[in-house]
Amino acid sequence: MPSVTNAFARTMAKAAGMTLTDDGALISDGAVVHRIRPLESGRLQDTDYFNLTEWIRTNHPDEIALIRAYAELIQTDDLGVLGLAIKTAPTLRASLQRVERYYRLVTDTAVFHLDETGDPAFLAIKGQTAEHPVLAFRNEIAMAGFAVNMKRIVGGELTFEFVSFRHACRSDADRYAEHFGCPVRFDADRDAIAFDPATLSLPNRLGDPAVSDFLTAHLETEISSFADTPSLANTLVRRLTPALSNGLPQAAQIARDIGLSERTLYRRLADEGLTFRDVLGQAQSSLAQELLRDSDASIAEIAFLTGFSEQSTFSRAFKRWVGQAPAQFRQHSFKA
Repeated sequence: MPSVTNAFARTMAKAAGMTLTDDGALISDGAVVHRIRPLESGRLQDTDYFNLTEWIRTNHPDEIALIRAYAELIQTDDLGVLGLAIKTAPTLRASLQRVERYYRLVTDTAVFHLDETGDPAFLAIKGQTAEHPVLAFRNEIAMAGFAVNMKRIVGGELTFEFVSFRHACRSDADRYAEHFGCPVRFDADRDAIAFDPATLSLPNRLGDPAVSDFLTAHLETEISSFADTPSLANTLVRRLTPALSNGLPQAAQIARDIGLSERTLYRRLADEGLTFRDVLGQAQSSLAQELLRDSDASIAEIAFLTGFSEQSTFSRAFKRWVGQAPAQFRQHSFKA
């Protein structure tokens, strides 16, 4: 199951003036306003992180102020050994190469790619999970955080050519440009920060090749234990989502479609800490949020399209997944 380091979730809560506790309670002014599953083993599931972040985003009065607050609060030190390896790498290029290689140690929901094939060079982010309405915002806060921390690591002389996002601008483009200190382009072909290639050779303020090499060796040992195969749950969500409008898919049929026995399917999901019902719920949640955000279908129609026979049952399930009723989610999506 794709997951995210708890540091990202705690920083998002703090950026909104809230606190996320170990038992998954989001607290504002002493009251619990939202809840996710308890934070265990230093990580939380991608859907919990995405739903938490979307809840905070849709309930915050100033989305760009939230982005800026998150970017200022997140630190490379929050990434553990990876953060230390990034800071002590000799150059900005070496730092970004470590991000590209080892970022999945802190989350496997996205990967970064350093593209030096042309001018400008790019650090691009690409999602690795099923669709979710918060992903555009996730990419914005990720890039905003990287921009701030790269300037901390290198120093004030670092500038960017531009920043680009594939999605449309939801707010004031000038405020985005003010934060990044460069033009920000929307409806672009990639989510990325663009550099003059020469800036990649800038030395890092705390660069220490020997220390960085020692830390990188530790990261290499850690990443070598990661399986290269994608999460089964992630694969199933992508397969289940388009099939929901034809009724709830059965585990036996899905297992046959991907070349597994039903028993093996259940066992492998159990290895990821999930049941088939969990994954089916993720697919229903993803499709429901997409339809509420991007279609004119009624809530009753969306209930049917996501495999529910009753609108009331769908509404209860949706509130359990997202923390909002379907109508409230749709209203906030339109405002955003």
